[in-house]
Formats: sequence, C-alpha cells, structure tokens
Amino acid sequence: MVHALREAHRVLKPNGILIDLRPALVHRRVGIERAGRYRQLGTLREPLDDDRAANRSVSYVLRAGLFRVEWRTQFDCRRVMDSLGDFRTFMDEFVALRTDLPPHDWLIQRVQRAVNTTGGKKKIVVRGPLVMNVLRKPDAVCD
Repeated sequence: MVHALREAHRVLKPNGILIDLRPALVHRRVGIERAGRYRQLGTLREPLDDDRAANRSVSYVLRAGLFRVEWRTQFDCRRVMDSLGDFRTFMDEFVALRTDLPPHDWLIQRVQRAVNTTGGKKKIVVRGPLVMNVLRKPDAVCD
C-alpha cells in the first residue's frame, strides 16, 4: 500500500486531497434488528492483518511528510439484508475476498435460528465502523 500512496502523491497536484476510506480495525458484528432494536448474534472472525498493514502504510507516508491529515472521522456502517438468502450471499462474497477466513457456518446457523424464531418484520444487519482520513499533499514536498 505504501507504493499506492506514493503513486497517489506523485499524481496529485500540490494541496491535492486523498480520501482514505476503509474498515476500522475491529471485527464486524452480525445481528437481527426488529422494531428499531438490535440484538447481536455474533462477530465475523476475519483476520485483521491487511487492516494493520494499511494503518502502518498511512503512518509511514505521514511521517515521511508526503501527506498531512486534514480531517479524520469514524462512523458506523450498516449492511442491511431482508432474508437469510441475502445473508448467505453476503457471506459467500465476504469469504471470496479472503481465502484465510475461518468457516462461519456457526454464524449462518445462528442467524437462521434467529430469523426463524423472531416474529414480526426483521432485518439481518452487519455493523462495523469505517474510518475516513482526508489527507492533503503539502505544497513543498518533492517527489
């Protein structure tokens, strides 16, 4: 990622802005939401190595003076699904992104039980914070 950040620095004009938006360094939570109330069922057990490496890369280019932090925020991101089929599709896509992801059959079964036993209109919700860094390329940095 350092290479990508250096390339972004190279193509940005002085005072140009780079938006760094990615998941925070926490596991996503899965639950059922009904009538505005959320009940957590489990946590995705994804490895966070890539996220740690991305944080180190951003820290590196900041220390090197390639960018400065203009603004930083963290906010909750919710992925809402109407059915167990939608959740299974989400999990299939999630697993396809990382070959080192441990099996989550236990979580799918837990969600299925909750969907079957929770009455009324309900949604399956995956929650996790996103971090957004607005980085500015300084005027006086040379490539």
